Amino acid sequence: MPSLLPGKNELDNMSKEESAPQPQRRDLKWRFQYKFVKSSMAEKLNPGETLLWSQSLETLLRSKIGRATFQAFLKSEFSDENIEFWLICEDYKKIKSTSQLISRAKKIFSRYIQTEAPKEINIDYKTRELIKQNVKAPTMQCFDEAQRMVFSLMEKDSYPRFLRSDFYRTLLESVSNVIKV
Repeated sequence: MPSLLPGKNELDNMSKEESAPQPQRRDLKWRFQYKFVKSSMAEKLNPGETLLWSQSLETLLRSKIGRATFQAFLKSEFSDENIEFWLICEDYKKIKSTSQLISRAKKIFSRYIQTEAPKEINIDYKTRELIKQNVKAPTMQCFDEAQRMVFSLMEKDSYPRFLRSDFYRTLLESVSNVIKV
């Protein structure tokens, strides 16, 4: 599993741009094309890079624009908790201060792991209980098993859905159209 830092600006901007509720999906393609063509992302992206995203989830997540696009897609489907958790775990592993590690572990646990958490991720009971114990004396690896499970879920479910989506196809068309102009 690659270690990646989220591009805060790209993630925030893409998330804000595409948070349309599902009934408005017909307009999604037009709005995405318009916003994409008007943005500086279109100039930074080439069709080759967007096609590479279809090779693997790891390849997609290595790209700042790929991560932002995937997260925006998941947000449009109201299922962005997995990518959020995965990215937060990547940041968590870089914490050096013990006090910050303890504080952040508790926040991650209460937001994503505990039963009925606001952004509860789908993990098994055994893993949830293991993390509950680990958070009492957190290490940089205390969320690794949950992160692996979430990555696997995204790889088997969200990622293939993204590749088949109008969202991704529209992006490919938009990049091709920018090149033609």
